[in-house]
Amino acid sequence: MNLSIGELSQRTDVKVPTIRYYERIGLLPQPPRTQGQQRRFGNDAVARLTFIRHARELGFDLDAIRTLLLLQDNPDQSCAMADEIAKARLTEVEKRIAALTSLKAELSRMIAECACGRVAECRIIETLADGSHDHGPLAKG
Repeated sequence: MNLSIGELSQRTDVKVPTIRYYERIGLLPQPPRTQGQQRRFGNDAVARLTFIRHARELGFDLDAIRTLLLLQDNPDQSCAMADEIAKARLTEVEKRIAALTSLKAELSRMIAECACGRVAECRIIETLADGSHDHGPLAKG
């Protein structure tokens, strides 16, 4: 396979600037170039980029992905580190779910307490103006 960066982008559903960024930070090795200095990618780049994209979709940060790629590149070693990374990500997801559940309960309570009357008596506006409630990073835009 001898793909241009545009063809690699189409095949992996990763944008060209992102591919270049992954090259720059070392997640994707620099590919060989033609005499005209065009990048040419093979099956290994498709597989690696697909791995990176899927890991990003699951919410792994770039450092975790870098470590997972190193593990993938050395398949004879223990997968204990991969387990640790996945467990840490699961813990983050569980915390996020708990925060979202709390946020949902607060929003439901606000809506239930709203009299649908005038803004002056609106429980939603009153609760938002209170400011004493902190719902963590999920509540911040």
